[in-house]
Amino acid sequence: MNLADDPNLFVHQLDVARDRVLVLRVSEDDLRAASFLDDRLLEPRPGETLRETQWVDWSEVADASQNEAQPPRDDARFIFHIGHVGSTLLARLLGEAADTLALREPHILRQFAQLRVTEGLAHSPWPAGRVAERLPLARQWLSRSFRDGQRALIKATSFVSDIAPDLIEGSRKAVFLTLTPERFLQTILAAEASRQELAIESSKRLQRLNYQITSKTGAEPIRLWELDEAKRAAMAWACEMTALNAATRAARDEGARENVLWQDFDAFLAEPGETLAGVAEHLEAGLSAEQAARWVQGPIMTRYSKAPEQGYSPRYREEVLERAAREYENPIRAALRWLDAMGKEHPAIADALNRV
Repeated sequence: MNLADDPNLFVHQLDVARDRVLVLRVSEDDLRAASFLDDRLLEPRPGETLRETQWVDWSEVADASQNEAQPPRDDARFIFHIGHVGSTLLARLLGEAADTLALREPHILRQFAQLRVTEGLAHSPWPAGRVAERLPLARQWLSRSFRDGQRALIKATSFVSDIAPDLIEGSRKAVFLTLTPERFLQTILAAEASRQELAIESSKRLQRLNYQITSKTGAEPIRLWELDEAKRAAMAWACEMTALNAATRAARDEGARENVLWQDFDAFLAEPGETLAGVAEHLEAGLSAEQAARWVQGPIMTRYSKAPEQGYSPRYREEVLERAAREYENPIRAALRWLDAMGKEHPAIADALNRV
């Protein structure tokens, strides 16, 4: 097993209890086709009965990742985001560049982010420091490519932003994709799927947000049972924005502030060709202005990026958000007032509001 150089060996997930990882044999087409690199990647290819997999002890896989002849690749670029802000669309567009291998939401990074939440606590499966110790190796696995001149672009899950400072340390380029609070609330409340996700993830997000706003100030935590659905969406926005702001501060402290590009999704849709070219230039992707202008007129922009078999154009999105703005006008206004009040109480939320 040659994990140092063979990108067909994809390290998919951790088995924390047994300290091992699951390795899959994949093709470049498998990775390009997958909307998300989650358990759906375990499904066999057409004509296969089972996908080739193997569980390997961490110590063994770490040894197999070393190549004495040359250091491992560790030059991946990143897209971080606050959720439901077009990150999958952006990753698909950038992934059309010949020199870019777009990896959308690798499962193993989600696991590292979840481990970071409890790290060092009595009930944590890992002792303090192990996430920072092992995460660079996972980043190296995800940095491998299939051809010379090709580089990986990793589009993370939203809550992976908690480990963004570790992932982009040094000179790695990243884009932070956002929306204003009002547009984010419209987006979440517009669809049943996003509302269900909000219900499921609110407790975890509030735990993360409370850590951001109370760990250094000792401020009173926000209580979940006091928040209606719209305020929980506002809390979700604050959670993900404060996480991205923390990553920006870490990059600034390292003297690498210019490595992070903040991008509003509505601004992208207003001028998609020009903005895509600018994002590609920041990420050092081989995408010309002419190609960018052509691709944003193509089929990727008219399909639902998470499920390309469904149509979903920018015009249709605007119609959906306008309906949500009318239907939920009063809850949204109340939630925005609540968010402003939280900004007056908590500097971390104030910084997030100032960002937009």
